[in-house]
Amino acid sequence: MIRKIRVEDAVGTVLAHDMTRIERGKFKGVGFKKGHVIGASDIEGLRKIGKQSVYVLNLHRDHLHEDDAAARIAAAVSGEGLEFTEPSEGKINIRSTCEGLLKINTEALLQVNRLEAVIVATLKNNYPCKKGETVAATRIIPLVIPEKRILALEALTWGRGPVVSIKPFRRLNVGAVVTGSEVYEGLITDDFGPSVGKKITDAGCTLVEKLVVPDDAEVISKAVSRLDQAGCDLIITTGGLSVDPDDVTPQGVAQSGAETVFYGSPVLPGAMLMVSRLGNTPVVSLPACVFYYNRTVFDLIFPRLLAGENIEADDIAAMGHGGLCMNCDVCHYPACSFGR
Repeated sequence: MIRKIRVEDAVGTVLAHDMTRIERGKFKGVGFKKGHVIGASDIEGLRKIGKQSVYVLNLHRDHLHEDDAAARIAAAVSGEGLEFTEPSEGKINIRSTCEGLLKINTEALLQVNRLEAVIVATLKNNYPCKKGETVAATRIIPLVIPEKRILALEALTWGRGPVVSIKPFRRLNVGAVVTGSEVYEGLITDDFGPSVGKKITDAGCTLVEKLVVPDDAEVISKAVSRLDQAGCDLIITTGGLSVDPDDVTPQGVAQSGAETVFYGSPVLPGAMLMVSRLGNTPVVSLPACVFYYNRTVFDLIFPRLLAGENIEADDIAAMGHGGLCMNCDVCHYPACSFGR
């Protein structure tokens, strides 16, 4: 099926696979493309990339070439919101067709990668991805593989839902309640706009109304109810969540009729997060740290809300693993350990 011949004897033969060329710090990519007919002028180039021999391929009916195998793996593991690149050096990249939340079936991915000579590498589950971003890639290890292994992979993924998929982000109508008597009375600047407000509009959402209220539970309750009646898809409150006696946001949210899902998160910054539900509308109460830190717990839960997910207590408890922001001088979120 595969015959090895010296490069000096390979003139006139057809390459069976892409050959990689690497120049340290300058280039890494295809040096010779699959299907290239080797000429006498190619011999020196092949030697420079470390090739003393090349393969001549005569593929049996029950085997697949690496490019064909990668295409079938990509199709088998991928769900909504994804597209594939053409194979290059035996690898296919899987890319997002929209802005959305990356969802990985981690148990199914583990089973796939336990199959001999097959690999699927992905970004982390719940990664907020951009349109056109590579979120996964796949290939086989050898040049050819028995088709029965790919059939086994396809059988493994059937009926289990996709291994990799994208939940598209929605454009929400958001209402905000900024609490704090010091803000209400004009003693300090209202920093909602350049912090949380900017993240809302950058996500393509509409800030329907922002209400600035004092630390008064009844007033906070009425503000939350007003935004709910205005048809907001998401209500955000800021401040008033610490243990100080003047911080009454939890009481105000509760008086509006919202049911508390959880209060407190194993994420820093953002330990005093509270999430409630008023009917079908999520009410997210953010601690004042969102006005100071570049990245907080809000950056971890907001993409999930945009994707239409309900945030439950177990979801927040799981965020403790990776929930410590390193507050780097140059922020690279989400390409970092925070929330991952």
